[in-house]
Amino acid sequence: MQPSHLPVMLEEVVACLAPVDGGLYVDGNLGLGGHTERILELSGPSGRVVGFDCDAAALTLAQERLARFGDRILFVHENFTSIKETLMELGIGKIDGLLLDLGLSSLQLDESGRGFSFKGSEPLDMRMDQRQTTTAAQLVNEASQEELADIFFYYGEECQARRIAEKIVEQRRKEKIIFTDQLVTLVDQAIPKRFHPKKIHVATKVFQALRIAVNRELDSLEQVLADGALLLAPGARFCVISFHSLEDRLVKQAFRENHLLEVVTPKPLTPGRAECLRNPRARSAKLRVAARGIN
Repeated sequence: MQPSHLPVMLEEVVACLAPVDGGLYVDGNLGLGGHTERILELSGPSGRVVGFDCDAAALTLAQERLARFGDRILFVHENFTSIKETLMELGIGKIDGLLLDLGLSSLQLDESGRGFSFKGSEPLDMRMDQRQTTTAAQLVNEASQEELADIFFYYGEECQARRIAEKIVEQRRKEKIIFTDQLVTLVDQAIPKRFHPKKIHVATKVFQALRIAVNRELDSLEQVLADGALLLAPGARFCVISFHSLEDRLVKQAFRENHLLEVVTPKPLTPGRAECLRNPRARSAKLRVAARGIN
C-alpha cells in the first residue's frame, strides 16, 4: 500500500517546467513519484523522465506508482550529485528540464523508522542512503562538543547550539544516545523554557542540522546547482523547491551568479493557503526557477 503522498506545489512546478511531448526531464529527488507522475502525464505520449533517489525504499514505491509509464521512466538509485555522470553514461546530452524537491517525503518522516522524525522513539540513523556509513548516532556520540555546536548553529541556525552540545556531551558520558526520544529529551532540557519556540517543535532545528550533516546535503546541493545548468538545453527550466533558508540562499545565489542561467522567479513562489491547509508540511516551501539562456 502506498503511503499518503502530496507532492508540494505540484501545479506551480509543472507550470514552470512546462513539460511537452517528446521532452526529456530529470527529477533529482524522485521521492514517491508525485511530481514525475504529473510530468509524464503532461509530456505524453513520448516524453521521458530520468528519476534519481538515494533512498532505496522510496525508489521501490515510486517504481510501483509509475509502472504504467513503462520505459518512459528510468529509475536511478543514486544521489542527485551523480546526475551529470549518469547522463553521460546513458549518452544523454541535453535535457529539457530539471527538478529538485529538497524536502523529506511522508515515507521518510512517518514510516521509515530511521530517525528523521522526533515523534516517538526511533534509531538515530538519518541516512537517506543506507549504503552510507556515518549515522546521526555516530555524530551525536563521537563528535566533539565544539563540532556538535557548529553543526547545530550553522546547519540548524539554532541559537542554543552550545547549550545543547554541552548537554549531549554530559549525557553521553553516562550512556550512549542512540534513539530519537533520548535526543529530544536532552534538547528540551538544554534550552530554557523561555527560549522554547512557539511555532515549531523544540528539537526541529537540531534534527534538521543532524540530517544535513549526515547526508552532506548542502555540499551536494552546491554541486548539482553547478552541474545542472550545464545539462540544460537552451530555454530549459531548472526548478528547485527548498524548505529552509540555508537551501534557499544557495539556490538564489547560484541562479543569480551562473552566467548560463536567467532567473525566472526574482522572488520565490510559495504555496497558496489552500495547499498549506491541505498539506501543512508545504508551508515552508519556496520554489525558485531559472532557465538556460539561448546563447
